Amino acid sequence: MTKVLIVDDDELALEVLHHLLTKAGYEVVTSTNGVEALKELRKDSCRLVVCDWEMPAMDGVELCRQIRAQDFTGYVYVILLTGRDSKEDTIEGLSAGADDFVTKPFDPAELLARVRIGERILSLETRDVAIFAMAKLAESRDPETGEHLERMRTYSRIITEFLAKDNQFDEPISEDYPRLIYLTSPLHDIGKVGIPDCVLLKPGRLSDREFDIMKTHTTIGASTLEASVRQYPGVAYLHLATDIALTHHERFDGSGYPRGLVGRDIPLCGRIVALADVYDALTSKRVYKRAFTHDIARSMILEESGKHFDPNIVKAFIHCEEQFLNVLGAHSHLELAEVS
Repeated sequence: MTKVLIVDDDELALEVLHHLLTKAGYEVVTSTNGVEALKELRKDSCRLVVCDWEMPAMDGVELCRQIRAQDFTGYVYVILLTGRDSKEDTIEGLSAGADDFVTKPFDPAELLARVRIGERILSLETRDVAIFAMAKLAESRDPETGEHLERMRTYSRIITEFLAKDNQFDEPISEDYPRLIYLTSPLHDIGKVGIPDCVLLKPGRLSDREFDIMKTHTTIGASTLEASVRQYPGVAYLHLATDIALTHHERFDGSGYPRGLVGRDIPLCGRIVALADVYDALTSKRVYKRAFTHDIARSMILEESGKHFDPNIVKAFIHCEEQFLNVLGAHSHLELAEVS
């Protein structure tokens, strides 16, 4: 439940706002001036503030300035309530650090809509930080992967953006899908936190038994993310992240794992991340191999079209290979070597 701090010296206004936001499902905290509000923000977890402009002790504009000057753990989103509507007032409020304005007397539906906008913006900050931190936690157990997450998430987005514009690609891709792929693809190997070091960090070829253990990172990752899906069933990116973790080692011909899915039975996100992940593995130095050049990686991917990879994803890769090269070239520390 999102907690909202209401700041107003008018008791009737506080009561009206409290009733409106509580009824809408928010937890509400109140203060009657800016000084009290700052104390409340320091001791509580409120990150969304609805504040009157004109108040004693400290007005709304000064409260905005003080909030921006403080070192809070996360961003505090501020909506100013005001009867002022001149351009100069708007500039003053925005310059002080306000995020939005609602004119008094306010319309309840408009105020709720603006509070929800603030809530969405705050959730993006929290979500992006949490997702990438989780992914980095898994990656940190393997020091040889370098900037793997940064590269493969970019490769995944490049492929998805091409498919979204390709008139011959007949699978629906929403406008938001490339961004969601970019956001969630770093979680593909989150399940590796459950793989023993003796397997995960082994410098040589894995035995059959060790490889069976390694393969479980897909189901471990999916199970971990499914727990979040059960808690927040309406959050689309969690479903996408779960699919990626589970299916990025499936192969188009059905010879992959963990379920041996074939063709389009593999979710699109899994097919995209499969190629992005393999390309980065091929062109990166690992404990068991030197880095391959782009040309060699390209030939190997083309050879696997229709076997390991969806031919449509391979087509997208070929069309976008200049972008892939730009990403690869930005990481000049990679040890590239021709391998025959």
